[in-house]
Amino acid sequence: MAARNYIKLTLGLSQLVREIESQAIAAQQQIGLVRTQMASKQREMRLAQLTRSEISSLPPDTAVYEGVGKMFVGLPVPTLQEKLSSQVKENETELEALSKRLHYLETTDKNSREHIEKMLKGQA
Repeated sequence: MAARNYIKLTLGLSQLVREIESQAIAAQQQIGLVRTQMASKQREMRLAQLTRSEISSLPPDTAVYEGVGKMFVGLPVPTLQEKLSSQVKENETELEALSKRLHYLETTDKNSREHIEKMLKGQA
């Protein structure tokens, strides 16, 4: 009778370990995706900041153009500067959200691994 209970407990623990392990793998995949998204947003933000700083040195009546699909549209310098500033703010907000998500996923991954180790050590 005790052997059956031990076998049931062992099977239950191994199933639980597999579930936690799948959560850890999913978290690792999401971590990679979030890091890629963060790098992309950082590049976009740096490009917008660089463009904004370059444009700020131009006189306000300079003809500047923005690419729209396969054509270019003329914009006043102040309008383009405002647009770039809003892009930078938007990217900062998105980076902050991605950073929070990354922290959550890293914590989930760490906790999953710790639980697996505890369960395996307790079973041994």
